[in-house]
Amino acid sequence: MNIKHIASLARIKLTEREEERMKNELTSVLSYIEKLNEINTNGVEPLYQTTGLVNSMREDEAFGDFRHGENLNKKLIGQAPEKQDNFVKVKSVLNK
Repeated sequence: MNIKHIASLARIKLTEREEERMKNELTSVLSYIEKLNEINTNGVEPLYQTTGLVNSMREDEAFGDFRHGENLNKKLIGQAPEKQDNFVKVKSVLNK
């Protein structure tokens, strides 16, 4: 298992000590999943959810806590380290 590759995909840096710990923990999790796969589940109905709620929807409601206007927008955008026009500018996550 290549912990360095997984860490790079998650965009996190690990020390050698953390890599070793993560390797041990991930191995333990995967071993447990292997044990679960050995259980005979023939005849057991799949459990998709446990609450019994079906299509629990509600309308979006504005509570009026924040009056969105040009002043608030300037304050929020103004706090960003990089901005362009009226948007927060961030690094691309799709291109390397």
